Formats: sequence, structure tokens, C-alpha cells
Amino acid sequence: MPSQQRSPVLRTVTAVLWSFVGLRSRQASEKDALQLSPFHVIAAGLVLLVLFVLALVALVHWAVQQPTGF
Repeated sequence: MPSQQRSPVLRTVTAVLWSFVGLRSRQASEKDALQLSPFHVIAAGLVLLVLFVLALVALVHWAVQQPTGF
């Protein structure tokens, strides 16, 4: 396996993360559309969305429990 190729899981996660940010070249998007499985993209998107929401909840929980100093 050449060092230039990434695993399909890593390519899928990378494509989903770039789509979350909204920065993706047309060429890369078209290449991903041809090579990646729609089921895997949807599954990765849902998993990453849940992780993002849980991270936000944890951040808010941590911020609320910090002493205010007053």
C-alpha cells in the first residue's frame, strides 16, 4: 500500500469534517462522491455530529461549574 493512499475510513472522516467546516474544493468533492459509500458518509456524519454535541454539552457543563469569584 503506497504511503499516498489513506484508508477508506480516514478518507470518509476527512470528507465529513471538511463538509462540517464548509471548505472543500469542487474536485475533491466530486472525487469523494465517486469513491466513498453514501452509507459510510452518513454514518460518519451522524457519529461526528453526536461527538460534537457531546463536546459542547461537556464544555457548557464545565463552564457553568467554574467559580465566578464574586
